[in-house]
Amino acid sequence: MHKLLTEQPGEKMILLGNEAIARGAVEAGVAFATTYPGTPSSEISLNLFQMSQESDLYFEYGTNEKVALEVAAGAANSGLRTMCMMKHVGLNVAADPLMTLAYVGVTGGMVILTADDPFMFSSQNEQDNRYYGKLSGLPVLEPSSVEEAKNMIVYAFDLSEKLQKPVIFRTTTRINHSTAVVTLGETKPRVTKGDFTKDPFHYVTVPAVSRGLHVTLLEKMAEAEKIAETCEYNFINGEGNWGIICNGVSYNYAVDAIKELDISDKAKILRIGFSFPMPKALITDFLKGCEKVLVIEEGEPFMEEAVKAFAQDAGLTISIKGKDDELFSRLYEFNPAMVRERIAKYFGAAYTPAVVPDLSDVPEIPQRPPNLCAGCSHRATFYAVKKAAEGMDTICPTDIGCYTLGFMPPLSMGDFVICMGSSVSTSCGFSKATDKKVISFIGDSTFFHSGITGLVNAVFNNHNFTLVILDNSITAMTGHQPNPGVNMDYFNLSGYGQVSIEELVKSLGVKHVTTVKPYRVKKSIAAIKEALDYQGVSVVISQEMCTLYAKSLKKLKARPFYVSDKCKNHRDCINEIACPAFYLEDEKVKIDPVSCVGCMVCAQICPENAILPLKSE
Repeated sequence: MHKLLTEQPGEKMILLGNEAIARGAVEAGVAFATTYPGTPSSEISLNLFQMSQESDLYFEYGTNEKVALEVAAGAANSGLRTMCMMKHVGLNVAADPLMTLAYVGVTGGMVILTADDPFMFSSQNEQDNRYYGKLSGLPVLEPSSVEEAKNMIVYAFDLSEKLQKPVIFRTTTRINHSTAVVTLGETKPRVTKGDFTKDPFHYVTVPAVSRGLHVTLLEKMAEAEKIAETCEYNFINGEGNWGIICNGVSYNYAVDAIKELDISDKAKILRIGFSFPMPKALITDFLKGCEKVLVIEEGEPFMEEAVKAFAQDAGLTISIKGKDDELFSRLYEFNPAMVRERIAKYFGAAYTPAVVPDLSDVPEIPQRPPNLCAGCSHRATFYAVKKAAEGMDTICPTDIGCYTLGFMPPLSMGDFVICMGSSVSTSCGFSKATDKKVISFIGDSTFFHSGITGLVNAVFNNHNFTLVILDNSITAMTGHQPNPGVNMDYFNLSGYGQVSIEELVKSLGVKHVTTVKPYRVKKSIAAIKEALDYQGVSVVISQEMCTLYAKSLKKLKARPFYVSDKCKNHRDCINEIACPAFYLEDEKVKIDPVSCVGCMVCAQICPENAILPLKSE
């Protein structure tokens, strides 16, 4: 049995933050869950997916976040407790249904989890999704610890049902990927079948209906604000007239800083966990007891702006600071030492910085930039495209996935990326605005997510570029989740369909479609050359299973290679493909037999035919 399905209230368990959130959803009686995977939220989906195979919980990997939210909206308006998960930029994709779903509301509890990523550990921006609560008019909850995240999810479902509106649950990477001891609670029974009551003058959002729904939304926001005033997740710690207002992980840093600075008798903390609508009366009363206030929040000055507005309404003239050149930045994550130093600086508390150890005699740690795995088929594809395009003046838009790393030297195949699916659509613009050959890259999952519409646009408007679809049979970067092109037999699951990328592309009207096996280097180069020479939209589907996925399925028959004495040290293998299985020893090229998976790409490009299979002992 999956560990998160255990029925042992009071049992303590060490859980990753995302595991704790998944457990909280189970305790809340979640019956229906949807997602498009995205780090740092992916493990929530993984655990719910696994639990769905052992229980009556329904779980679905959606084609993209918009689809996932719309599917969830149907279930939630049939009375089921529903959860939809995504990373922060995923909510941009789901924003269209989100804004109007806020008007329509739900009949069953619905939680929309957005995992924000300060410092951009795995993302292209660090947007602050609290503003989506303000934009849509939906409540926003934010936990400060792993255990609180579990408990707050249960509260979020209850709040959603009380207001009959979705609730946005905002986490950050530090919560998602921390590990802590969690006390399990009781699980509510799941209600897995509901019903939908027809009411077109509530659910069909034509203008005349939406005008009335907007009135209702504002009434619900007012109700939510009253709830926020007394919510258990908005609380005050300590006494004194130095005020600190904080949220999320910043709360823990502030608590530790007050103890370490020995100012517990002077400083008090207002922790905001129900962060939209902001509890105006609670904050105003807190401000009245302070001579100055510091707002500590990662990301944007969301709380700071509200706190200053409340102070102005109350006629208070105290100093309120947060985002400031001398205090807190809008950039990146905070850390305990930074928060401690800024609190001391702002309040004038005695502060002795920690002694920085002398590391002058310690060698510098070698840099380890992210890299494609040894034997990754994407590396073979990039090499083949690069060789096929030699002599051409090219622009190579790329997309979101493992293959984004192709922009790194020596492959250097990636010139522009902004969001999921953008490689196809931006190629339309580049091909019309320039005379360069445009070659774009997109993965199989990303193509299904948001690349199809761009390709339809390209066919309709008769653009001229080559799209390379890197089909590695899985959603690889986020942890091997399925997508519509995956054979679900590999997951030992039945009842799923499978969409052929080749048939889909042809059905869209693309006339030149080629499927290559990238480990066959010469054949791939020749086929890609033909595609590049074609005038109009051409598509190359590079088809080879992700090596890590193949290994997990025991389909990878690794046969390591080695560099023989024939080697003349040309180093084409290192300088052109840079597989991480290569290393230098005494200025000679070597292959790590543990890392090598035997893809044979290096053996095919070696001018001396010096790379040979290692004989098994």
